[in-house]
Amino acid sequence: MKEYNVVIEKDADGFYVATVPSLRGCHTQAKSLDTLMKRIKEAILLCLEVEDECSAEFVGVQRVAVGA
Repeated sequence: MKEYNVVIEKDADGFYVATVPSLRGCHTQAKSLDTLMKRIKEAILLCLEVEDECSAEFVGVQRVAVGA
C-alpha cells in the first residue's frame, strides 16, 4: 500500500478541495471531509492508471504574510 500527501483547502463556497501534489491533475472536491477522502482515493487510483508519479518531493506548507 502506498501513501500520498493530500493538500486540503476550503473554498469560498464551503467546498473542501483536495489536491495530490505528486500526481499532476489529481484533485477533487466535496461538501464534507468524509466524502472528500473517498473521492480523493478514487482520484488517486484513476490518476495512477494514466500517469506515473512525478519526481517532486512534498516538503510542506508555509503561510506567508505580505502587505497589500
